[in-house]
Amino acid sequence: MKNTNMNVADAVDNRNHVIVRTSIIGIVANLLLAGFKALVGLLSGSIAIILDAVNNLSDALSSVVTIIGTKLAGKMPDKEHPMGHGRAEYLSALLVSAIIIYAGLTSLNESILKIIHPSEVQYETLTLVVLIAAIFVKFFLGRYVKATGEKVNSSALIASGADASFDAIISTSVLASAIIYLVFGVSLEAWVGVLISVIIVKAGWEMMSDTLDDILGRRPDRELTVGIKRLICEEPEVRGAYDLVLNNYGPNKFFGSVHVELPDTMTVEEVDVITRRIQAKVFKETGVVLSGVGVYSYNTKDDEAARIRNRVLEIVKQHDWALQLHGFYVNTETKEMRFDVVLSFEINHTEGVEIIHNQVLVEYPEYDIQIAADVDVAD
Repeated sequence: MKNTNMNVADAVDNRNHVIVRTSIIGIVANLLLAGFKALVGLLSGSIAIILDAVNNLSDALSSVVTIIGTKLAGKMPDKEHPMGHGRAEYLSALLVSAIIIYAGLTSLNESILKIIHPSEVQYETLTLVVLIAAIFVKFFLGRYVKATGEKVNSSALIASGADASFDAIISTSVLASAIIYLVFGVSLEAWVGVLISVIIVKAGWEMMSDTLDDILGRRPDRELTVGIKRLICEEPEVRGAYDLVLNNYGPNKFFGSVHVELPDTMTVEEVDVITRRIQAKVFKETGVVLSGVGVYSYNTKDDEAARIRNRVLEIVKQHDWALQLHGFYVNTETKEMRFDVVLSFEINHTEGVEIIHNQVLVEYPEYDIQIAADVDVAD
């Protein structure tokens, strides 16, 4: 977890600048490669090289889409989109994946036709030189783009970088088929085209699945959630931080809520001060906006309450699917008891709450017991 010392707006602008600059580098490199490969492919009659050139064109188009998505995602919030436009970047990554899959399917169709209706291929020295140069360019371009994407948390850049790395493998396979043809007189380039197409489609599908996970909502990064809870629990009055929920509105843009456990002796004024301090601290250190900080109170004046809590905790711990108990409070005078239990996805939550409720009720039949089931959304 890194400190967010620079102004948030400046950090967003810097990230967008990096993405656009990297995408422009990718566009220029892919257009040059596509031009050289198309020329060599037409001169040699190699369908594999021509398809490789088309793939480079699709990569250039992907970079254009990435730039457009970044620009849209960087727009300021408005009345219709009060949380900003950050998720537009996920849509651009989805479109990049679709372009890659389309290019792969088109290549597959052309390669199959080439197998059914083969034609003679003529490889020249220029062909081998262009292929070798393409391998080196795409290898280093792929590493650079993917590393930059991981650094700025851009799904579209990561997808483009991974695709460029696949292109290096593809060009290597085309080079190998050319060498086999020159040495043994066996033409494998149409079959290599099929292999290229399958690799492209597979890569595009994996990228699309990964982006759909972002859109649907994936489990937050453990380092981030643990870091936020650690920051909150540094406050001396806080006994625990629970129910952390993070909603993603684009890369590095989280809004969330959390419950903190505070002693039952604190006044409303004291609670207001500490919750505001927690919100400011978490935003400064992580960039996460805690739009809501709820409060659980814990007993500090009643020894009997502590004994009851320990016994209830023993009951809850009997079940592997009950991951945590928190927010426990009991009023021994009015005979009221309430607490939350974090349940795993291995059990129906209604069923889990009923089991625990019945077991606690056997021990404390005179109490009104209220149990809230929490979802295991963050470690």
